Amino acid sequence: MDSSLSPSSFLKGSFVPTASGLRYREKERLIRSILHFLSIKTLVDRRGTLGFLSSSLASLVTNPLFEFKSEERVQRAEVFPLKMMWFMRFSGLLFAIMVMILFSPHFQSFPPAEAIRSSHHDGNHRIPILIPAGDSPRLFSFRKASAFNNAEECGFRYRNFSGKSSVCDPFIVHVVITLDVHYLRGSMAAVHSILQHSQCPEDIFFHFLVSETQLEILVRSTFPKLKFKVYYFNPEIVRNLISTSVREALEHPLNYARNYLADLLEPCVRRVIYLDSDLIVVDDIYKLWSTSLGSRTIGAPEYCHANFTRYFTDKFWSEKRYYGTFDGRKPCYFNTGVIVIDLVKWRRFGFTKRIERWMEVQKHNRIYELGSLPPYLLVFAGHVAPIEHRWNQHGLGGDNVKGSCRDLHSGPVSLLHWSGSGKPWARLDMKAPCPIDAVWSPYDLYRSLQ
Repeated sequence: MDSSLSPSSFLKGSFVPTASGLRYREKERLIRSILHFLSIKTLVDRRGTLGFLSSSLASLVTNPLFEFKSEERVQRAEVFPLKMMWFMRFSGLLFAIMVMILFSPHFQSFPPAEAIRSSHHDGNHRIPILIPAGDSPRLFSFRKASAFNNAEECGFRYRNFSGKSSVCDPFIVHVVITLDVHYLRGSMAAVHSILQHSQCPEDIFFHFLVSETQLEILVRSTFPKLKFKVYYFNPEIVRNLISTSVREALEHPLNYARNYLADLLEPCVRRVIYLDSDLIVVDDIYKLWSTSLGSRTIGAPEYCHANFTRYFTDKFWSEKRYYGTFDGRKPCYFNTGVIVIDLVKWRRFGFTKRIERWMEVQKHNRIYELGSLPPYLLVFAGHVAPIEHRWNQHGLGGDNVKGSCRDLHSGPVSLLHWSGSGKPWARLDMKAPCPIDAVWSPYDLYRSLQ
């Protein structure tokens, strides 16, 4: 009799309810709740189901009509003792399950806070976050990216005792990207593309430069396992140095934050890759990271066939005190959206101050028109370690006014860059994309709130 009254027998259906007892459909509902309880992942959902089970059991015990009928037809006089025995054993089982959930980290797949934020344990459901954007706050929501793990070929890498890499880990790749409200969708896609094409994504550390709050929450919820740190860049540092440009977006203070990486980042960070927000990487970024800079401070793809003179005004080329800075050099145009920087040399030779001096000249004498690029050309052009053109297929956003469609340059491609006024997310939203924008779209994690 005892064995036939065990919870396992109940779950297997060894007992059937009498006409005066629990209906079969009610029993089936209770069984399904038990099975659901054993299968669900989050602690919050289990507690909710546990409450339902407790109330169901209470109703079973207090119901005077409840009884079971076995194949041997248990007499009505035995019903109450059998009910109590069944209830005590089944309660013991539920109590054991509850203890296991509360104290076993295996059952608690997510921290309690993460479980509370989740909805219906759906990994793709994201809570929109309100981000200040001047006078018009904006709501953002991104899908959670898939987890990316190192391949076996990455081998053993030194880690501290906790198993986590720190910002000073000598084996990690350092990538710097700005997080701006207006380009946030592009930044997320850039990070997603880097992780997807890296053989060792766990060995990449992202340094995000921000001038707004709340953005760290979005990054953490979109890339839960991402190694990153957020650095606040005070716009007031450069506000008085910025002059008007051909496009208003080029005047944003965050465009100039890369000038201060040597001060913003930890002294132990010796080299970084700086990337703009309007690009995607379709190759292993470690190949770019391992590029030799030789004796140079920065490396970038150069375009010596470009008309270098057009990046400066007639006033600049008419006065020796300005154009004389290129004496003894063979300056070539390079795009500042993809740069490998040796921060040790940058700090040693004080390049931040050199760039600031040219920005001060510009404020008074208007020697260029194009935002943050010309000061870099003035300081570094002719002294840049060349990097393969495949690492910056730029200009896909068209010119700085119309943003017309453009095709890729000839040759292999490792990085696509929508420099110019046309951005892929904006053109896709307007349902007027360029053909090349279809390459960017698979990396977009943005969730429309409409």
